[in-house]
Amino acid sequence: MNRTTALLILLAGIMLLPSCQSMRSAMKAPIKEEGPEYLYSKLRENEFSFDWFSARIDASYYEKRSSSDFKGQIRIRKDSLIWLSVSPALGIELFRLELTTDSVKYVNRVAKEYFAGDYALVSRFMQINIDFDILQALILGNDFQNFENGSFRAAVDSRNYRLTTTGRRKVRKEFEAAGSSSVLLLQNIWLDPQSFKIIKLDVKEYMKENRKLEAQYSGFIRQDNQYFPTTLRFYITAEQNANIKLTYNRPSLNEPMTFPFTIPDNYKRIY
Repeated sequence: MNRTTALLILLAGIMLLPSCQSMRSAMKAPIKEEGPEYLYSKLRENEFSFDWFSARIDASYYEKRSSSDFKGQIRIRKDSLIWLSVSPALGIELFRLELTTDSVKYVNRVAKEYFAGDYALVSRFMQINIDFDILQALILGNDFQNFENGSFRAAVDSRNYRLTTTGRRKVRKEFEAAGSSSVLLLQNIWLDPQSFKIIKLDVKEYMKENRKLEAQYSGFIRQDNQYFPTTLRFYITAEQNANIKLTYNRPSLNEPMTFPFTIPDNYKRIY
């Protein structure tokens, strides 16, 4: 019986050996070079699509020698509203944030303060010019909407595809009316060669070489027949470098939800 068992194991190993070798060869094989038009079309074809989105989040924020960990919940109505409630480890809400296409509202439960204004606040925090479309894309792992897409160059970089542009401009008229039409983005996008999902991107503004935002996406799961990243890392390079890590738990798609947001009368407005 022992000899028979040993023989069977040996035969199984011999049969599996070629397949293991071919798998290793396939992993080492270079990917096929493709043009920027093809890669960008595949990127858009495989973007995360939704009408409603919600998830629990675990987050970490690092700046200089300090760090903060917190939990919360995020809700999104596509192209309309982003709602975020953040709590520390004890579960008591610390602050609530409501972002629309043209406004930012923030309530601090601990200090009993609130802010109501525009995206200058978010841009200062991220240390790069940002708006609703860019922010929505960053937290979902999609490409920036309503930007020029005809100036990309394609390359193969570390077994992934890379799209590069040296002057990407917003094309929406309402963005131009806000005085930001002169903003040019220098951008790199890395795509997974199988799923064509964004696994990494970096972006900086023209003539601001000392400021850069890098995003990395991993932990992809299958959600409603599409891939979605559950781990997001943002690296901010500026006067004050900072790192942000977000982990999505229990994501839910296309279930209508509410976005409760009230400002108590006794809260002080901050500017």
